[in-house]
Amino acid sequence: MKPSDIKLIVQEKYGKIASSHGENADPGGCSCNCCGPELYSTFNESYEHLQGYNPDADLSLGCGIPVDHAAIKQGDHVLDLGCGAGNDCFVARSLTGPAGHVTGLDFTKPMLLKAEENRKKLGYENIRFVEGDIESMPLPDNSYDVVISNCVINLVPDKSRAYNEIFRVLKPGGHFCISDVVIRGTLNDQVRSDMEAYAGCVSGAMDYSGYIQIIREAGFSDIMINREKKIEVPDHLSPIPSGEENTGIFSLTLSACKAGL
Repeated sequence: MKPSDIKLIVQEKYGKIASSHGENADPGGCSCNCCGPELYSTFNESYEHLQGYNPDADLSLGCGIPVDHAAIKQGDHVLDLGCGAGNDCFVARSLTGPAGHVTGLDFTKPMLLKAEENRKKLGYENIRFVEGDIESMPLPDNSYDVVISNCVINLVPDKSRAYNEIFRVLKPGGHFCISDVVIRGTLNDQVRSDMEAYAGCVSGAMDYSGYIQIIREAGFSDIMINREKKIEVPDHLSPIPSGEENTGIFSLTLSACKAGL
């Protein structure tokens, strides 16, 4: 399947999820439970304990809490990739304070509409939401202190381009903290061809070592695994047993730095 076809499928699935939430929800829209019941919320972790949390922006689509490990400081400029309805953006804004700025990037229009609706309700002036593709961001070079993302890069067909773009938009000395899904072992062919699973963050996941290599090749240093968690999934989505220990589907929260000048 072509990368453009994959992107259209992801847009459609997540657009339906966005349209099924909130006061302007489409009654004919798709909820998390009808678009692959085990998939969309299998990996999610609760944000309810965090300052800045807004339940209207939480669609339970993450696989970690990158803002917990992102070392965001007052005044930072933060970019959230695949921002959805704005959940991580609003938490990040509580850390940057009014002197900082948060940008959310997403290529799904219903998600951006939902995020902007939430921003207006909160009255924040130092958050903006931008429509764009992670593989080719409509954003300037060397602009952000921190890049975050939650369970999104695995949905991007060309992950090398995504990490090259992250490197480009980060300031020298900046860093990213990203939660994502990786595989140890081998996904069976049925899962690889199942686009419902792809939009649920399973079959789009890369092999662990290959994922880390892409980050290195993009130019990042000081790669750190902040948190690793094995995900329990239905048997038909499990990797083919390889006889090795520690195989399966994992959520990782990892960070790395762009060297300073």
